[in-house]
Amino acid sequence: MNIQIFGKQKCSETKKAERFFKERNIKFQFIDIDKYGISKGEYQNIKNAVGSMDDLINKKSKEYERQYINHLSSQDDVEECLLANPGMFITPIVRDGKKATVGYQTDV
Repeated sequence: MNIQIFGKQKCSETKKAERFFKERNIKFQFIDIDKYGISKGEYQNIKNAVGSMDDLINKKSKEYERQYINHLSSQDDVEECLLANPGMFITPIVRDGKKATVGYQTDV
C-alpha cells in the first residue's frame, strides 16, 4: 500500500486524514500541496480517479477568487491555473495507486 496525502499544514481536514491513518498504523506519505504542488502526471491520475477537474477545485477558496478562474475559457487554461495555484485544490487528496479521494472521507 502506497498512500499519499496531498494537503496543507494548517488544514483541519488534512490533519483528520493523517490521524485516521496513524490510528490504524497505516504508513503514508504527506505532500504539502502549498509547498510542492502537484505534478501534471499526478494531477491527471487523480482527476481520472475522482471523475472530473471540478471535483478537485475549492470554489470557496481565496485563491479561486483571486485567479478569476471562472472567467477562463478553456479547460486547459483552467488546469494550468490550477496547477500553478495549488491553493485552489480541495484538501486532503488521498491517493492509493490509481484510486483517489478528495476531502476527508473515512468511508472510502
